[in-house]
Amino acid sequence: MGRVEDGTLKNMGPLSQKCLEPEPDAPSQPGPALWSRGLAHTQALVGGSSLQQLDPENTGFIGADSFAGLVHSHELPLDPAKLDMLVALAQSNEQGQVCYQELVDLISSKRSSSFKRAIANGQRALPRDGPLDEPGLGVYKRFVRYVAYEILPCEVDRRWYFYRHRSCPPPVFMASVTLAQIIVFLCYGARLNKWVLQTYHPEYMKSPLVYHPGHRARAWRFLTYMFMHVGLEQLGFNALLQLMIGVPLEMVHGLLRISLLYLAGVLAGSLTVSITDMRAPVVGGSGGVYALCSAHLANVVMNWAGMRCPYKLLRMVLALVCMSSEVGRAVWLRFSPPLPASGPQPSFMAHLAGAVVGVSMGLTILRSYEERLQDQCGWWVVLLAYGTFLLFAVFWNVFAYDLLGAHIPPPP
Repeated sequence: MGRVEDGTLKNMGPLSQKCLEPEPDAPSQPGPALWSRGLAHTQALVGGSSLQQLDPENTGFIGADSFAGLVHSHELPLDPAKLDMLVALAQSNEQGQVCYQELVDLISSKRSSSFKRAIANGQRALPRDGPLDEPGLGVYKRFVRYVAYEILPCEVDRRWYFYRHRSCPPPVFMASVTLAQIIVFLCYGARLNKWVLQTYHPEYMKSPLVYHPGHRARAWRFLTYMFMHVGLEQLGFNALLQLMIGVPLEMVHGLLRISLLYLAGVLAGSLTVSITDMRAPVVGGSGGVYALCSAHLANVVMNWAGMRCPYKLLRMVLALVCMSSEVGRAVWLRFSPPLPASGPQPSFMAHLAGAVVGVSMGLTILRSYEERLQDQCGWWVVLLAYGTFLLFAVFWNVFAYDLLGAHIPPPP
């Protein structure tokens, strides 16, 4: 029988050159410890010589009936529920076979219960060819294929998403938020007759949507500031990123997860400003935008080898340059306003707070495709940290301003 070493199976013949080895997108596969446990468990079940009997032609696929017969004849310790799911998975394949990698994933319990239910319901029907090999696709299906290769680092997940995706429900959250921001901007632009640097207009800060430290008792402002923008340049930057990154993320990970991440970044942005830049107002959806972007970029970096998006290094550099330039512009407007202003200009700390939320909470969400967040210890750690921050921020806003004697500009 072979030996497990550094996450690969040694001395097991030609089969180990196909499904036994991780694909090029190995970083997105289970960690070395889990991979080794899965392979060791499978070895303990079938043995090295039995693998050659199950796959005599070295195709990399194992017949489920043959494997089930081996389990029953040798009285091997396999959970009956897993055996049923294995048979259901094989029945969804035209040849009634299972790739060895899927067998390892099943035995090692790599996936969550949602994945197992999908197998049991016969929904994980995966052709052997990847989505890029599909000829004659329509425009929308080509877009779905593009999204799969832009967002997901694992080929199995990409193929499953591609074949099971449905156009209903559409990604309405990011589109709705972007549309609302554009409508609000147009309304205020027409009312103030000003389209650039609107915050310098004396009537702008009177909006009930803007977060202002003098109105922090009006709790809705900690979220509604995301609909207001400094000018056309900030709105254009945020809307572009929301549509280019937010919509694909919502298509893959769903409305609930992406809306939670976006709103968490928005809320963290205004609360961080209330703690670190106590005299400054906040406008714009940059907290949520930077949460999405930083989470996606961090996910790409951590799964670099598995990502199949073209020109990923060039695009990564361009994204970082654009995001850094936007932060630099916000810092310049905060401390060196180009026009006379009646009070402090909006803070830039919301950008940084959103990035922190993206790297922590966002990365946990994006790395959990088709896995339940509540089953992961890391998710609860992130929630505890975020909840602690919220509690601290609430107490700070209630007591710290008076205790520190902070001089707050009078609200308009």
